[in-house]
Amino acid sequence: MVQSTSLPQNPTSGNVSGLLPKLQDADPDFRYMSLNDLYELLTIGHPGFLANDYSTCARTVDGLLKTLDDQNGEVQNLAIKCLAPLVLKVHPDILPVLIEKLSNLRTQNAVDNSIPTTALRTVVTTFPRPIPGMRPGKSTLDAYSSISKVLIPRLVGYVVIPHGIKNHPQPPRGMLETSGEMAVDSDAIDVLIEVGRCFGPMLQDAEVRALQKTVSDILDADRTGSVVKKKAVVAISILAAYFSDHLLSSFVSHLIESFRNPHLTLTKRRVYITIVGSIAKSIPQRFGPYLKTLAPFVLSAVSEQEFDDQMKEDASADGEVDPEVDDVREAALVALEGFLSSCGSEMRPFTVETIDAALRYLKYDPNVADDEDDEEMGGTQSGEDEDETDDFGEEDEDFEEEGGFSDDDDMSWKVRRCAAKVLYILISTRANGDLLDDGTLYERVAPELVNRFKEREESVKLEVLATMSSLVRKTGEGTAVLSASLIDGSYASLSGLSNSRKRRRGGSDASMFDTQAAVSLSTGVTSPTEASVPASGARADLAEQVPAIVREITKLLKGKSISTKQAAMSLLKDIVNVQHGGLSEYLNQIVDPVIDTIKVSNVGNGNSTMATTAGGAASATGSSLRIEALQLMSSIAETHPSSVLLPYLGKLVSGIVVAVQDSFYKVSSEALAAIEQLVKVLSPPRLAVAESKQRSQMGQLYDVIIGRTTANDADLEVRQRAIHALGVLLARTSGPDGANLVTSAKKSAALDLLDERLRNETTRLAAVRAIDAVAAMAVDKKEFTSRWVREVSLELGAQLRKSNRSLRGASLGALKNLVVNPAGRANLDDKTVQELVNLLLPSLTANDLHLLGPALVVLAHLIQGNAAKVVNDDMNTALCRIVLAPLSGAVLDALLILVKAMGELGLGGPFMQSLLKDIGVNGDPAVVGKVIGILLVYGKSTVGVRIDDFIGELNTAQDDQRKCLALSVLGEAGLRLGSSSPLQPNLFMSHFKSKSEQVPLAAAVALGRAGAGNVEIYLPIILSPLANAGSTQYLLLHSIKEILQEAGQAGIEISPYTQQIWDKLLSASQAEDNKAVGAECIGRLTIIDPKTYLPMLQVRKAVSTMVATANKNTKTFLKDKKASVRGMVIQALRYTFADSDESYDEVLKPNLTNMLTIMLNDSDLENRRLALTTLNSATHNKPHLILPHLGPLLPLVMKESNIKPELIREVQMGPFKHKVDDGLEVRKSAYETLYALMETAFSRINILELFDRVIAGLDDEHDIRVLCNLMLTKLIILDPEETVRRLDPIAERFRVILSFKPKENAVKQEIEKAQEASGSVIRVTTLLNNAFPGAAAGAAVSASNQPWRGYWEWIRRDYSTQLKAVEDDGKQKDH
Repeated sequence: MVQSTSLPQNPTSGNVSGLLPKLQDADPDFRYMSLNDLYELLTIGHPGFLANDYSTCARTVDGLLKTLDDQNGEVQNLAIKCLAPLVLKVHPDILPVLIEKLSNLRTQNAVDNSIPTTALRTVVTTFPRPIPGMRPGKSTLDAYSSISKVLIPRLVGYVVIPHGIKNHPQPPRGMLETSGEMAVDSDAIDVLIEVGRCFGPMLQDAEVRALQKTVSDILDADRTGSVVKKKAVVAISILAAYFSDHLLSSFVSHLIESFRNPHLTLTKRRVYITIVGSIAKSIPQRFGPYLKTLAPFVLSAVSEQEFDDQMKEDASADGEVDPEVDDVREAALVALEGFLSSCGSEMRPFTVETIDAALRYLKYDPNVADDEDDEEMGGTQSGEDEDETDDFGEEDEDFEEEGGFSDDDDMSWKVRRCAAKVLYILISTRANGDLLDDGTLYERVAPELVNRFKEREESVKLEVLATMSSLVRKTGEGTAVLSASLIDGSYASLSGLSNSRKRRRGGSDASMFDTQAAVSLSTGVTSPTEASVPASGARADLAEQVPAIVREITKLLKGKSISTKQAAMSLLKDIVNVQHGGLSEYLNQIVDPVIDTIKVSNVGNGNSTMATTAGGAASATGSSLRIEALQLMSSIAETHPSSVLLPYLGKLVSGIVVAVQDSFYKVSSEALAAIEQLVKVLSPPRLAVAESKQRSQMGQLYDVIIGRTTANDADLEVRQRAIHALGVLLARTSGPDGANLVTSAKKSAALDLLDERLRNETTRLAAVRAIDAVAAMAVDKKEFTSRWVREVSLELGAQLRKSNRSLRGASLGALKNLVVNPAGRANLDDKTVQELVNLLLPSLTANDLHLLGPALVVLAHLIQGNAAKVVNDDMNTALCRIVLAPLSGAVLDALLILVKAMGELGLGGPFMQSLLKDIGVNGDPAVVGKVIGILLVYGKSTVGVRIDDFIGELNTAQDDQRKCLALSVLGEAGLRLGSSSPLQPNLFMSHFKSKSEQVPLAAAVALGRAGAGNVEIYLPIILSPLANAGSTQYLLLHSIKEILQEAGQAGIEISPYTQQIWDKLLSASQAEDNKAVGAECIGRLTIIDPKTYLPMLQVRKAVSTMVATANKNTKTFLKDKKASVRGMVIQALRYTFADSDESYDEVLKPNLTNMLTIMLNDSDLENRRLALTTLNSATHNKPHLILPHLGPLLPLVMKESNIKPELIREVQMGPFKHKVDDGLEVRKSAYETLYALMETAFSRINILELFDRVIAGLDDEHDIRVLCNLMLTKLIILDPEETVRRLDPIAERFRVILSFKPKENAVKQEIEKAQEASGSVIRVTTLLNNAFPGAAAGAAVSASNQPWRGYWEWIRRDYSTQLKAVEDDGKQKDH
């Protein structure tokens, strides 16, 4: 508000006093302006500027009270507004007087009688509120004191707490008293609600009892109106959060007695049911145990017996349905919905009754004859009869929409809608790993939902469709759901194919450059095939329902309702995505109505409808309907074979081309996404031979894409999507098979257009990704002109200097594909190559490994045929900087390939000299040694040094670092030279006895790498002393590990030695120091020959072959008496998951579940921790083997996430006692496993149990709290509905974490840990608030999410600085 220039900057009580006489002026405008000035003075004034002037405070209160009875409404409203700043400025002794006068105020001139209660609510909500878990301040105590002394007695009609006052005067009749002829004012209940909401934590038990008794009396009174009762239910649910255990028990007992009352009226029954449902949402954890007794009373209201009895009564009453009966049923179903969402675990025993009730009333329509038998008969009619039925159905639906069947007195639709919501919640909370797996949802629920697609009431129909869609989506969770929306980085994976995991067995160094497979997936090269329907399970059940679903939806698509058609198309889209097709047989029924919707640009415009469904509020307009239709057609085109779609392509192309030209950018953008899928349908190999008709259709698509790409007046999103579609079209029509689809002239024009868009800042990133796909898919250098390749490659190189990291990564990825592909590289000349090298050199830095790998790949290919232009002093200097970094994985592989090429071309001499002089022992010996070793072998005489030089260095060097480097060089040289290597094993083994800590291990690794190149010479010598215990045995195990690792990747033949290696490993791995490396060796050997050695991990054979009965002496490894042996097997199995291939999976599959079950039940704590890490690894690397068999494993993981008191012990540390939790590491592993399962097997996890464990983890140790915060960020996306239901307990845990303050003498680590915990909580809080803004900004009279609203207000007030920092950081990341 703009401050008046006449008002002082620092007002005093005298300024306020001067305005008070003007409040009684005869002119209402003058009174209004005076109040406005008063409001500004109170707002800008110092907090204490009125506190010491009691007289002015009292006169101000009296003046405002008089203006509350003003005849002018605007004056009254401004007077109420003035009360807010006034109560924060006046003397504390004035507050009780103010509240008393307001509560006794009777307006005579005002038209609105709610002014006094509105003013009271303003005062209460303005008071400083208590913060749970923190000591209240003086202002808060003063505010509560005034409420306790004055307001609560005025509400209930008697003094609840005397506060030490003798002969306390009896207050007047309570504002909420039910005795007498005066009805209870509903506005007074609003005041009570605010008292409970704002000051509930400070209310004493006697006050809570008094307020509860008063509200209960209101609810029990016969003459109480419905509006008052609704507000009273909200009040009781808010107060319930502050009930003591005894009061809650007494209140529940009162409810039980009321339910058992044989004279209970329908009205009161509905009220009590509503109370139970509301309190269940308000305090689910405390109220849940009482549901065992209370739930049957609610279920009885919707039971079959009561339904039959009521039907008989209705029949005897000439078919008239008592509306109160339906009100009771509606209340019962709403309560059941609350039970399921808030107390899901406690409702498990009532699952059958709940489903029965929901299905019973889903089809409850007393004003329509039951035509269920007719529907069943209709399903068997011939096609002609079905068409006739459809026609009549359409007419009937039109008639319904016009109101022909609407009956103002028929409220049964509310019951049906509530029944659908119950089923929606049941599916949301009980599908995963529960009712979906045992077939209940598809056997009982799905058929009834499909049957109710004929529902005549729009809102109910939308609920039914939303519920069915939810069931379909739950069926598809955990499977790879395809998406046609590719605008945001669909080719991002091509920009730098970083191998985050280790390369699989048999892979070569060049495998990381094979972008063809990745591009094929993104551009849909392979034609989709109809996904095979499983023999059993949820997807099989869905497939059985598809014919009935399509039959009913076809009728809905012919109607006029926009909301219904949009919901129906959304359901079809979910079915397509979940089944990866599945509609081939029904396209003739679906395509026409969908295309008609897409074509008509003004469908329903200006006649938008708003419907609130179980899935949330959804607005349906003509544009949103067209978008849904386009997304449906995209999904169908993406998942169905071209042969199935050919008969409909003419209609599809013409309809979608029209939609591309739409003025609404979202419709146009979605139409372009659909065109991408049509391009894939029309191009090889999905369409082997294109006829003239298909060529013409492709020409139409080309023209419309070019038109949108060049249209500068089109929205940016549309142009970006068009550029993306153009990239798909050019990529799919490359090569001889696609040449006849688009002429070379058109291709050339399109490529030039991409080049042009590449130079435009707004469309640059989209053009880069389009060029990426085109470059990767090209098969002939004639597809590009040399000019185009040179210009584009240099422009891509120039983008590497931009600040936008996404653009740099995409540009480098596109450049890599252009250079790696011979079709593109052949068009580069020497000048362009040299310029590209200069542009790439700044990227050769270890600061960004994501860009370093692709840059090295580009250089490795540019060097072929252009060596002199690529290799120079600048590049050698840059490579030396890289070698200093601790590289690994794909980046190191790329560097070694580049170095190998330099050596083979005889250009490694200067680089070798730089490595020896400038790098030497300054870098990591493992990395530097590999680089020098490869350069030494492949550069031969051109590098200026020989192997003998490094042997001499090894024997004469006194420095451990030099010896380690020499060993690494010689080991790599031995590996690369193979059998021609002059190096002997003793050269490395002689350094095992070195006193240095580093040299022996470096010698062991070098021995293994050299041995992998010459197995016949080295391996027998390594195995011979392996039986001798000691440090040598440990080192030899490392040598064997290197040999086995190279054998697994490069296919080195070691089969003659595998049995000997196995026996030696089993013996050597028993030592404590050898367990980890021995287990890894056993795992790697198992990968090489799984059929032989994987069974041996389960069955232990006697090691000694001297015993004749060796083969008879068998026992299970996993059940060995020694915990160390069992632990070795567990670790060995874990090492196999990351590097194994399909042949290993075939052997592992039948045994994996049983082995993991035995591991997770191990009696040893450390072995159970190892078992959890093994399951975690299997989840990441073998999800296809784990997913089908998670049933018996998940309870074991959940069990290990619980705190076990028996594992907590006290340890004496000097004069202090310290608690040690031996189960902490196991719990941490359990939570890590749950986190991994959320990413790969979320559909298999019981969501209620998962949330219980996550919330419990927020009370655990720091590391587990960090994991639980990460899990919450995932759950916001994976299950937003259950997350919003759990906000209250989350808020309570977060408040405790933020309220923790380290001790004054806390060490630095404890302080940093507390700061990290607070920062993590605030970040997650921000994410939760952004995801569910309505939870914090909900209505004040709502009992749900009350703790979360209080917590969010506290965060905004006390942690505003940290909150702003988190929000700013999020904005920067988004930018």
